[in-house]
Amino acid sequence: MAGGSGNDDLFESVFMTENRLFQEGYREGFEKGTQRGLRDGRRHGASHGATMSTEISFYYGFAIAWKCILQDNTDAKSRKRVKAVEALLHLVQKSPHENPQSPKLQEDMDKLRAKFRQVCSLLNVPADFKDYVKNSSGVTF
Repeated sequence: MAGGSGNDDLFESVFMTENRLFQEGYREGFEKGTQRGLRDGRRHGASHGATMSTEISFYYGFAIAWKCILQDNTDAKSRKRVKAVEALLHLVQKSPHENPQSPKLQEDMDKLRAKFRQVCSLLNVPADFKDYVKNSSGVTF
């Protein structure tokens, strides 16, 4: 019986080693996956935030430039355009871009994009933000 007991210990030792190595591998993989997930998440968040910031900054500059262009005109059509441009400026300034975790961020961005399209329609200029970014990417100072 002593020989059988030693044999059982040998199989138990092999099984326990396999189980221990499996647990160590799982733990190590989980830690590396968590680290990579955080790194990739930060990179994605920074990229998405930069894109959103570029878009908001563009709307702000667009509105300021058109407000300057239209400020001296006094006809009714120009007043309507200035009012729409000022509404766009107001939306840009009240958007919660300082708080990226705001639950209203996407809703505010949708409102901002809609107002931009409305202003572009009133001004008879292209309303696609991507066209402006694509055309200005080759500009150097």
